[in-house]
Amino acid sequence: MKKIGFVFPGQGSQKKGMLADLASENRSVLDTFDHASEVLGEDLWRICQLDPGGLLNRTEITQPALLAASVAIGNLWRERGGLQPMVMAGHSLGEYSALVLAGVLSFEDAVSIVHKRGAFMQSAVEQGQGKMAAIVGLEDSKLVEICARAASIGTVSAANFNSPGQTVIAGEAVAVDRAMKWCKEAGAKRALPLNVSVPSHCPLMRPAAVALEEALAGVEFKYPEIPVVQNVSGAIQNEPKLIKENLIKQLYNPVLWVDCVKTVRAMGVQNLIEVGPGKVLSGLVKRIAPELGCAGSEDPMSFESVLTETSC
Repeated sequence: MKKIGFVFPGQGSQKKGMLADLASENRSVLDTFDHASEVLGEDLWRICQLDPGGLLNRTEITQPALLAASVAIGNLWRERGGLQPMVMAGHSLGEYSALVLAGVLSFEDAVSIVHKRGAFMQSAVEQGQGKMAAIVGLEDSKLVEICARAASIGTVSAANFNSPGQTVIAGEAVAVDRAMKWCKEAGAKRALPLNVSVPSHCPLMRPAAVALEEALAGVEFKYPEIPVVQNVSGAIQNEPKLIKENLIKQLYNPVLWVDCVKTVRAMGVQNLIEVGPGKVLSGLVKRIAPELGCAGSEDPMSFESVLTETSC
């Protein structure tokens, strides 16, 4: 029997019309979104399909929308008798999707939490004051050194170690701009500003982390039924109290995605499935551990294909 793992995308993978074809053939996808809509008091499916007023890209809506999309696919996988993953990992927000499907968090709690998380993140930094940028083709050690130098004029640090030679930095706009300039001078192939409203996974998110800690205080975390690799350590954590603490730390610490994928690979996983819209993580996995392979699942054809392949 094949050994599979699930990976769950984070912000940036949302798109208008996501999961429409899958939902047209599988009522349970809509049921999951209906459930999330009840928790939010917003018609989340309508927002995902029509994106009225650009709502889908507002972080407090983006986060529950992506959570619902990933959990809907995960629920459908179980409904169709898909092989149980031996390990799971999510990129940033995607970690919440993994924790729901691992039985650590209830779906209702997760929807409410990520909605609040988005609002906390948005309010932590004044609009236009923060920035994120992707740095391509520069060694991690050199990038960290440049961020340390640029931090003399403002907060800036590595936010996502996404794949070898592809790292995202985040912080105050003036310091990020300085770091981008120095990265190019140091030989980076590209330094591209990202179209995001919040500088995630950097010290500017500490106020959001304080608010998140308060919001999580009364939320029950259970022992995982399936191991989940956490972003802040790149390691599996089974203790509910520590899982919760790591989610809080995740807001202001970098996502160690390269380490997460290496941990998954070390467990003997043969195939990964990207459970959610898009194929961002599939591309990253290909660069980190090409022997693993990673297939999408967002539409009927790709879902049926990966369901059949992994059952052989």
